[in-house]
Amino acid sequence: MKVHHGSMNMKRIRGRHHRAGSGPSRSSNAQTPLNRNHVFDSTGPDLRVRGTAQQLFEKYLQLGRDATGTGDRILAEAYFQHAEHYFRILNAMNQAAEKSQQERTERQQQRQRAYEDRREARGERSEEEQPSQEQEVEYNAERSSDEEQDHRATEVEAD
Repeated sequence: MKVHHGSMNMKRIRGRHHRAGSGPSRSSNAQTPLNRNHVFDSTGPDLRVRGTAQQLFEKYLQLGRDATGTGDRILAEAYFQHAEHYFRILNAMNQAAEKSQQERTERQQQRQRAYEDRREARGERSEEEQPSQEQEVEYNAERSSDEEQDHRATEVEAD
């Protein structure tokens, strides 16, 4: 009896993801990728399609319309179901993006409040409390006008 340790077994093993944890999980509870540019390999009712969720949604929707036009209601329904699947993925991505943006905004606001609290504790003015250039010019003009009036008043008193 001859035992084969040849390439045929290795090819079969390689094709079946022989190492645990070596790649992305394809289980039914795997999370949806949050990257809008993620490319999916989709096996439709009678063809394979590759593209982003948006591209696959549009492709299956068009295939469903085409099948409806040719009178194949069964195939059309299958395509529309695939389109709905990618539509749901798009919605999940959009919701995750909105949540992420909201969290970033909240973190930025917290950092800004902490920064303002630290400045206040040191007795520094915040940017809102700083006079604008116009206010600064107006203040300096009033101050020089007041100084001139004070100077004239002291001259009058000295006379």
